[in-house]
Amino acid sequence: MKTKAYLFIFSFISLITVSCTEKIDIQLDDSYVRLVVDGSISTDTMAHAVVLTSTSSYFYNQPAPPVSGATVTISDGIQVFPLTETTPGTYTTAQEVFGIPGKVYSLNIKLANAIGGHSDYSASSTLNPVTAMDSITLQFHPEWSEDGIWEVKCYVQEPPTVDFYRFLLSKNQTMFTDTLDEWIISDDLFYNGNYTNGLPIGYLDQGSTEQGLRVGDTITAEVNSIGKEYFNFLAEAQSELFGSNPLFSGPPANIKGNISNGGIGFFTAYSAARSYAIAPEFGK
Repeated sequence: MKTKAYLFIFSFISLITVSCTEKIDIQLDDSYVRLVVDGSISTDTMAHAVVLTSTSSYFYNQPAPPVSGATVTISDGIQVFPLTETTPGTYTTAQEVFGIPGKVYSLNIKLANAIGGHSDYSASSTLNPVTAMDSITLQFHPEWSEDGIWEVKCYVQEPPTVDFYRFLLSKNQTMFTDTLDEWIISDDLFYNGNYTNGLPIGYLDQGSTEQGLRVGDTITAEVNSIGKEYFNFLAEAQSELFGSNPLFSGPPANIKGNISNGGIGFFTAYSAARSYAIAPEFGK
């Protein structure tokens, strides 16, 4: 009798569970298209790029649509650098252009066809100086993973001003921290005005084909002095990329960029300094 009762209860619960399942079609509004900007100028002498795309449907499973035919310039208040569209949606300066610390750089965009009701967009960013690193070192930690981890440490006298940094790493002139989720960003809260006697700025997995080191490999550490607004933009973007923790935390807010007229993205000016280290034998 008890067995029959248990079977009845189990069947009843199963029926409720199945009956509560209902397909829901979510209708998403695709009517509001916005301009997306990803651009920068640095102290490096090179062709600096500004990439223009537009937003698309949530279910659009292709790269973001490029925005072509725009007139794009970068100005420091005196000089105006015109950008040429080299590939659809990608605009670059001449190769000899470089930014100067202390100047404010302005991006101006005039679209061939209006997006979001606007044809003109702009942004500005101050190019802050960066202190050159004295050196970097590599320390191997065999116990940190199955194959071991190389820790990249930085040595520099950090200035007393409030600063924000991004750290990038390359191996034999090939950058492997080339995406947002691989960038290390930091403020100077814990070492402001002090000497960073071995500040960790990156980690290399010896088990990775891309990051693993052999004796004689050259590691290049690049530090960028970025403004507070760009630091906050990157921090918010990484937070959304990595997801919320704990699981049931509040919904993410829109990431705040610096593009006018409702544009999405960021235009930034930053300085760059580099230091190098040669991979030693393990344990050396």
